[in-house]
Amino acid sequence: MAIVFIGTPAFAVSALKRIVAAGYEVSAVFTQPDRPAGRGRLSTAPAVKAAAEGLGLPVYQPASLKDSGVVEQLRALAPEMIVGVAYGQLIVPEVLSIPPRGVLNVHPSLLPRWRGASPVAAAIVAGDEETGVTIMLMDEGLDSGPILSQRVLAISPADTAGSLTEALAEEGADLLAETLPRWLAGEIEPQPQDEPRATVCRRLSKADGLIDWAQTATEIWRQVRAYNPWPGAHSSLDGETMSFWRAWPIDAGAGEPPGTVLAAPDDLPAEAQGAAFVVQTGHGALAVLEAQRAGRRSLASADLLRGMPALIGRRFSVAE
Repeated sequence: MAIVFIGTPAFAVSALKRIVAAGYEVSAVFTQPDRPAGRGRLSTAPAVKAAAEGLGLPVYQPASLKDSGVVEQLRALAPEMIVGVAYGQLIVPEVLSIPPRGVLNVHPSLLPRWRGASPVAAAIVAGDEETGVTIMLMDEGLDSGPILSQRVLAISPADTAGSLTEALAEEGADLLAETLPRWLAGEIEPQPQDEPRATVCRRLSKADGLIDWAQTATEIWRQVRAYNPWPGAHSSLDGETMSFWRAWPIDAGAGEPPGTVLAAPDDLPAEAQGAAFVVQTGHGALAVLEAQRAGRRSLASADLLRGMPALIGRRFSVAE
């Protein structure tokens, strides 16, 4: 049975490899075009392209699946099923109608919660205690198709968007491998999503990482985790940007204006041990464990403070 795989980032690689390892015939892989990346803005292939070529699979990189020529190309491949994982574009109805067994999608949230482009970050920012993966049949809406299977994954206080995405990629690949044979055998009845419970998250931008120090320490701590590795929770100190990669919220604070840098208290909780300074917030303080000045490497806060001995007492800009 021929399957066409559609996906782009590293999150999709585990699913592709699992399908191939399970013995399914992947007749083609469609992924986004190579794009400039990194400081040198060098043309970089999507992770799925590299993985597919390593598996000896034919790879196609159209600018858009909306192109009539691309649709005809997919029709000519005559896939029994299409599997889509984080492709990065909505799949047009003309493509959805091609495979008799439908277009299956692996989505990193417990749908209908967190439909959209940034479900992992959204779950962390919201303070969700759990998330998961959903295998669904794609329809013309935004992550709104009927559900075939789900798996729950707890969110640890130590999780970042990066670590949680990696875990969800593996869970999603496992769940896909379990779901495919049952779906093909007619053992699964697709379940419609509960529309009143639906929430939507948009694509992140660099501006989302800007810290508002008037928020609570807990809210900012969630942002630090949610925006690691991208776009990075960041703030401006006298015109210089600093990014925050690891931190912990504490109740302590000296009543200074939000954004003020203070020496770390002696009675830090275990999770904040190693923090050399804290930043006053609207409620509590953020104990900083790892941060990075613009154009420099990331440092433990003690090392950063040694390079910026006048940091204590200065104040980060407050978002307006």
